[in-house]
Amino acid sequence: MSPAEEEKSIPLPERWPRASKFALSACAAAVAELVTFPLDLTKTRLQVQGEAAVRCSGAAGGPAVPYRGMLRTAAGIVQEEGLPKLWQGATPAIYRHIVYSGVRMVVYEHLRDSVLGRSEDESFPLWKAVVGGMTAGAIGQFFASPTDLVKVQMQMEGKRKLEGKPLRFRGVHHAFMKILSEGGIRGLWAGWVPNVQRAALVNMGDLTTYDSVKHFLLLNTPLVDNSVTHSVASCCSGLVAAVLGTPADVIKTRIMNQPRDKQGRGLLYRSSTDCLIQTVQGEGFLSLYKGFVPTWMRMAPWSLVFWLTYEQIRRICGVSSF
Repeated sequence: MSPAEEEKSIPLPERWPRASKFALSACAAAVAELVTFPLDLTKTRLQVQGEAAVRCSGAAGGPAVPYRGMLRTAAGIVQEEGLPKLWQGATPAIYRHIVYSGVRMVVYEHLRDSVLGRSEDESFPLWKAVVGGMTAGAIGQFFASPTDLVKVQMQMEGKRKLEGKPLRFRGVHHAFMKILSEGGIRGLWAGWVPNVQRAALVNMGDLTTYDSVKHFLLLNTPLVDNSVTHSVASCCSGLVAAVLGTPADVIKTRIMNQPRDKQGRGLLYRSSTDCLIQTVQGEGFLSLYKGFVPTWMRMAPWSLVFWLTYEQIRRICGVSSF
């Protein structure tokens, strides 16, 4: 057998391990995103309700929209905008997760297996998992930040229509081009700092918790590497990720959704720190947890769907368990 034929006989995951893991994680993330996206839309709408900076600037315009909780917000979207609007912004969200989840999973496994290194008993110390999770999340989100910006702004289009404001975008491509024309390349990364901060915290909760809980269960309990273990670990990771990531998520959403001048500078907040101070001073500390319930309710099933799908896809494709 010639070297070329021998290479072709090697399974694809072994020939291109990182590219294969990127593709597998992107597929699992796309499935999880479609299933749980209505909760993400509800969470985004909740996070900008009662925004103090908007009231002070007088930028609200149109009739005031009454405050609603999670269920009334979701029901209001369906009644006032239609059921399909629960998936408004889903396309850039899937684009985002193809980049974000693909990069973060590949980076985390590379850090765990090649850079930071496991212990002799194949365990991965918690501090290393924290460093790996935060680093992987930050890198993945930086690359995916433009798609996240488009997703957040498109999710708010229905609310703008109800307030009597003109719609900003005709679709995903138009949103990208308009943001690019108004703010340049830098405009596509508006809000990337709180975005990266949030992703680092979320992945400290998601990747770190899942990896640590899964291997703790395998090493210290009778459980084996199956769907039961994956489900327990994913439920823990979803809760921790929601607790750690919600405050940064609120700040990120507000900075990305604020109006901007011709130079792409925000008209409400100068920075993520300024947004944090205005939010706490104007609405109280608990405002940083606006949308926590739908965030948690989304992250728990998202983690469950993602990790179960990811582990099963890896097994079917002959890739070792995460």
